[in-house]
Amino acid sequence: MATELNERSPAQVQASLPVVISTGDGDTLRIRDQEQTITVRLACIDAPEIAQVPWGEQAASRLNELLPPGQVVQMRVADRDQYGRLVAELFVNHASINLKLVEEGQAVVYREYLDRCADTRNQYLQAEAQAQQRQTGFWQQASPLMPWEFRQGQNNQPEPPSSTDDDAIADFPACVNTDCDCQDFRTQAEAQAVLTAFPGDPHRLDGDLDGVACERLP
Repeated sequence: MATELNERSPAQVQASLPVVISTGDGDTLRIRDQEQTITVRLACIDAPEIAQVPWGEQAASRLNELLPPGQVVQMRVADRDQYGRLVAELFVNHASINLKLVEEGQAVVYREYLDRCADTRNQYLQAEAQAQQRQTGFWQQASPLMPWEFRQGQNNQPEPPSSTDDDAIADFPACVNTDCDCQDFRTQAEAQAVLTAFPGDPHRLDGDLDGVACERLP
């Protein structure tokens, strides 16, 4: 007879939970859940973009510390965004990673979408106010540019691509010499390598500007 849920061993329960594969920027990661690879956007928060030096890199590094590859997480799915990503709160030992990033000044509250965390709305707002008062992380700046404002500016003024080593280009699909689409790549890792090699994303592989290319690829 099949084992009932409440009779599972701790190891069986843990094995059924989502597991982190990798992190992207400070609010995006890839997980393995039910034998599927899924891109998750952390709900109700917005981390600085990688190009917002040094805050974006610090946020990405901190998320990787909190959720290293292999970390088992609990997940509360709040929505699915226009890019097909799950929008969710992630927890480790019942502690919210989303909220912790705000507490540490590694991310700000995304007020436009805060209704996705209605039950913990006040906790997010209080955590941000305290981080701002302490001038922690992102709030060390006198006049911080919010991540969504930065993305808007990037959309209006895209960066030109920089020159790339010829040997490296030779390892990429031929489309890098013209224009690539996600369908030109077999895996997300291949697309990510091109995104990294061509600053400014001239091939538009990172449509949501979260630092992760072609998120629907395996």
